[in-house]
Amino acid sequence: MKLTLKGIQTDRSAFEAAGYKLPDFDYETVKKNTYEHPVWIHFGAGNLFRAFQANVLQNLLNEGVMDTGLIAAEGYDYEIIEKSNRPHDNLSILATLKADNTVEKTVVASIMESLVLDSTNEKEFSRLQEIFAAPSLKMASFTITEKGYAVTDAKGNVLPAIAADFEKGPSRPDSYLGKVVSLLYHRYQNGCLPIAMSSMDNCSHNGDKLQAAVLAFAEAWCGNGSAEKGFLEYIKDHSKVSFPWSMIDKITPRPDAKVEKMLAEDGIEELDAVITSKNTYIAPFVNAEECEYLVIEDAFPNGRLPLDKGGIIYTDRETVDKVEKMKVCTCLNPLHTTLAIYGCLLGYTLISEEMKNPLLKKLVEIIGYQEGLPVVVNPGILDPKEFIDQVVNVRIPNPFMPDTPQRIATDTSQKLAIRFGETIKAYNASPDLDPADLKLIPLVFAGWLRYLMGIDDKGNEFTRSADPLLEAAGAYVKDFELSDAPKDLSRLDKLLSNEKVFGVDLVKIGMAETVKQYFSELSKGTGAVEATLKKYVK
Repeated sequence: MKLTLKGIQTDRSAFEAAGYKLPDFDYETVKKNTYEHPVWIHFGAGNLFRAFQANVLQNLLNEGVMDTGLIAAEGYDYEIIEKSNRPHDNLSILATLKADNTVEKTVVASIMESLVLDSTNEKEFSRLQEIFAAPSLKMASFTITEKGYAVTDAKGNVLPAIAADFEKGPSRPDSYLGKVVSLLYHRYQNGCLPIAMSSMDNCSHNGDKLQAAVLAFAEAWCGNGSAEKGFLEYIKDHSKVSFPWSMIDKITPRPDAKVEKMLAEDGIEELDAVITSKNTYIAPFVNAEECEYLVIEDAFPNGRLPLDKGGIIYTDRETVDKVEKMKVCTCLNPLHTTLAIYGCLLGYTLISEEMKNPLLKKLVEIIGYQEGLPVVVNPGILDPKEFIDQVVNVRIPNPFMPDTPQRIATDTSQKLAIRFGETIKAYNASPDLDPADLKLIPLVFAGWLRYLMGIDDKGNEFTRSADPLLEAAGAYVKDFELSDAPKDLSRLDKLLSNEKVFGVDLVKIGMAETVKQYFSELSKGTGAVEATLKKYVK
């Protein structure tokens, strides 16, 4: 059986006999509608998009709620389109890995067209301009990662590729953002048509990040005369161009070899993953968890798509912000980071396996329910306690999910401030709560310091995950040894007082001493990590 349009047509009974859910709509009609009257284009044709948004739309097509499909565009790694999408007629397999040890297999066929976002490719770019000139287009959505919206470096200097595009103007930009804004300028030139530019990336206030980037281009181009001055006003007019906030949550690890083997045993051919020249790892299938959330600010100047009939929630900006903070600051992300740090120290390679350890399970439960939940603002549309219940009882323990603590430990220095610092700030601001009552959040900070040593609890060296502050932060602990000999922990104060890392000055609020005491105990020798957890996780 082959994953192509011809394959699912000629071998439909074989696919169904093997347990695959196949598309149940008139494909050719939907393709024609999409080509002539596009309503939704998505930039960033990666795993999350194929597992979530594309599947939601397929369900709506099956139910007859929608009669147009998706257009996928990729502006960073063209090989995704050329080597993965097109050889399979834009089809993919979604393997939903459920906590009850079952796998739901779906052939997703809602992507009707895939395009390379390359301004030097006349054929591809002309088609993209045609799409952006269509009055029917309601939304351009994005999953290009938070880094994809950057126009400056850490020091505030405009990135070279962006600066070059500022000078060149909208005719032939090279950067991802430049090419997107060029298409938006084309829409402006074709009648100032309305559109929602909707970031669906997993970062806080994502719409603002996209808007800031688009405005930077518009201001540069209008300023140097390469674009009409009215373009800037068009971008700033929310009745024409909106940048809704959103919160997205669905775990989609990289395609797993065990899943590939399972699909191959079903008789599916040519499932080999593609590793592109830009080191993107993509396969004709995606493995993902069952749980998914997408909450979007209801700001669609050209009308919104009926995605709410597929489980996506439309609401106001304030509620999106509350949901985002609920997830990122308490109910999911802090628990993941906790397990990432201690999972690496204790030699785990799967997050799900960590939840079989009573100490680690209790650790995240206390951080979530006892330390975090008291300061969560209930967004109303999702219950925080029920969210944590699902995270600790269903999502993280899912034995089928091939997610690793090593992956989640990436960029930990960039995550601590939002994932734990906001809770500490809330305790500081509350007349009824005292930061001194937080006992296990400081244990996470101490665990990270211990992690920076690059030695696990058995005394073996391990490879620390990528992090922009890995060397700088690691320098504070590099001379410490696993020993119960007295340590001069005062050198840690400079790091612990860094508000950019921890969200607050831990020295100033008195938490640094607790963190240093924990670190001293965690680094007494082999087995000290487990012993410290046993001591403090009651």
